Amino acid sequence: MTTPSPIDRRTALAGLAGLTGGVAVGLPGCATGPEATSSAAAPRSWQSGRSPWPLCLDTATIRPASLEDKIRIAAEAGYDAIEPWDGELRDYENAGGSLEDLGKRIADAGLFVPSVIGLWNAIPPTREAFDAGLPETRNRMRMAAAIGSQQIQTIPQPQRPWQEFDLAWASARYREIIEIGVNDYDLVPALVFVQFLPGCARLGQAAAIALDADHPKARIIPDVFHMHIGDSGFSGLRKLQGDFIAIFQFNDAPASPAKGDLKDEHRVFPGDGILPLEQCLRDLRDIGFERCVSLELYNPEYWQRDLLDVAKEGLEKTLRVIESALG
Repeated sequence: MTTPSPIDRRTALAGLAGLTGGVAVGLPGCATGPEATSSAAAPRSWQSGRSPWPLCLDTATIRPASLEDKIRIAAEAGYDAIEPWDGELRDYENAGGSLEDLGKRIADAGLFVPSVIGLWNAIPPTREAFDAGLPETRNRMRMAAAIGSQQIQTIPQPQRPWQEFDLAWASARYREIIEIGVNDYDLVPALVFVQFLPGCARLGQAAAIALDADHPKARIIPDVFHMHIGDSGFSGLRKLQGDFIAIFQFNDAPASPAKGDLKDEHRVFPGDGILPLEQCLRDLRDIGFERCVSLELYNPEYWQRDLLDVAKEGLEKTLRVIESALG
């Protein structure tokens, strides 16, 4: 079964929006849509019925391409969405490009932007450092909002020993960041956990920070690779509500090297490794997750290949895992 063309996706979205008075109610991937609802109340159909979730291409997967080429490749390969990095947006703007026009280019390609990576060094350990970093935090939010992003990833750096990572402090600062994002830029900052950030290296730690932020928009971003190498395990997903997850970063890990030696460069296409991806997807379905599944790879071997072929292979292998998981 073939994936829809960018024009098909754009036409379908526009038609559904028209049924709701011009507002894309219930479209989890539409930048103008409301909060996700339960899958039972609002069934979805993406990728010509092959996926219950919109599929997104993290631009790191095809890193050597220009930003314009990444948009073209994502659309031509058949993705529903694209997830760029803040550095790409800054470089594009510094070269004289308009981010607002870039957002229109993305929409015209039949894509949307669920998230931008990211708010680096967003939660330092002191008030002085936090306040000093706010101008750059705001600038990154501005760039993400300019291209129509729904969310922006929040990275609780700089790194410090886990014994010095104050969860209550992190929760309070994360709440401030959410307030700024929602009120000033109309986008939701979502919290990332990664293995190399002690104190926010695991699913449970990120969930604790987000829960204690006590904000209705608080969300986390699981990445199956970091769940694996950070020893979160995978059973915790089914304990969450789908709306608590901003975007689900998707990839696989090889059997070798050993888990303790794995780095981002070892990520492989979904289904080519050993991670329990099918169970993760069943859990996401069962908890009512409706936002994007985003292919995120940093494999330099893939960067040496034809990047359109890499994007197509990544999409098809993601769909095969989804279909195997959900029947």
